[in-house]
Amino acid sequence: MEVGFLGLGIMGKAMSMNLLRNGFKVTVWNRTLSKCDELVEHGALIGETPAAVIKKCKYTIAMLSDPSAALSVVFDKDGVLEHICSGKGYIDMSTVDADTSLKISEAIRSKGGHFIEAPVSGSKKPAEDGQLVILSAGDKALYDEALPAFDVLGKKSFFLGEVGNGAKMKLVVNMIMGSMMNAFSEGLTLAGKSGLSPQTVLDVLDLGAIANAMFKMKGPTMMQNNYPPAFPLKHQQKDMRLALALGDENAVSMPVAAAANEAFKKARSMGLGDLDFSAVHETLKLPEESS
Repeated sequence: MEVGFLGLGIMGKAMSMNLLRNGFKVTVWNRTLSKCDELVEHGALIGETPAAVIKKCKYTIAMLSDPSAALSVVFDKDGVLEHICSGKGYIDMSTVDADTSLKISEAIRSKGGHFIEAPVSGSKKPAEDGQLVILSAGDKALYDEALPAFDVLGKKSFFLGEVGNGAKMKLVVNMIMGSMMNAFSEGLTLAGKSGLSPQTVLDVLDLGAIANAMFKMKGPTMMQNNYPPAFPLKHQQKDMRLALALGDENAVSMPVAAAANEAFKKARSMGLGDLDFSAVHETLKLPEESS
C-alpha cells in the first residue's frame, strides 16, 4: 500500500517510520524539507509540495500542528486541493476543531475526493510503538480502506460517524487529560510542601482506583524537573482552548477545564511551550525553585 504523509513533527515522524517499517511505500512532505532526510534513509520518497504528494498517492495522511496549519496545507498554493480528485482519499489526523474538519471535508468532496478526520489519542511513545487510539469520522468507505494503515499506527480504531465527531472526541479526551495533569501537579507539589515524599504519593496512586499510565509515566520525570516533549505544552493549551470553545457552543460550564487552561497559558508565558505538557508543574513553584 502506498501512502503520502504530510507533517513530520514529533508524531508524524514516528507514524511515518512505523508505516515504512511495516512495508508501506511512503512519500513524505514537511514545510522544512530537511526533516524528511531521516525518513528517506529508511526508504521514503519526498514530495516537494503537498500537491505533489496528493498527485502521486491514492491515500494521503496529514498530521499537522493546529487548525491554521491544517487549513494552509489544503487551501494554499501547491496545496492538497490542486490535485485531490475522484479516487483519492485524504486522512487528516491533526487535532483541530470540528469547524476546521468540516471546511476541509467540504473542500475535498467538492473536488470529488474522499475525506476522513482521524485524530489520535496518544503521544510520542505510543506513536513510536504503534499504540495510538484512532478517532475517525467521515467517509466510511475510506475508513475501511485505511484500516491496514490504522492497524499499523494504532491499537484500536473507532469510527464515530459524521465529520466533526472525531475532532470533538479528541478535544474531550485532551480536555480531561489536561485537567488531570494540573490536579496531578498540584498534588505532587502539595505533598512536597507538606513534608511528604512525592515518590510515595506516586506509589500510593499506582495502587488505587485512579492509577493510570499518565501518572506512572510522567510522575518520575516531573519530580526531576525534566520535561522532554512527548506532547508539547503549547499544543495541550491549544486543545484546552478549542475544548472550551466547544463547551461554549453547547452551553456546558467547564470551570475545571478553564482553570487548567489558565495554568497552561501561564506556562506558555514562562517560555515552557515547547516542553512536554507536564511542565505545567513549573507554574506552581516559586521563582527560585523553578528549573
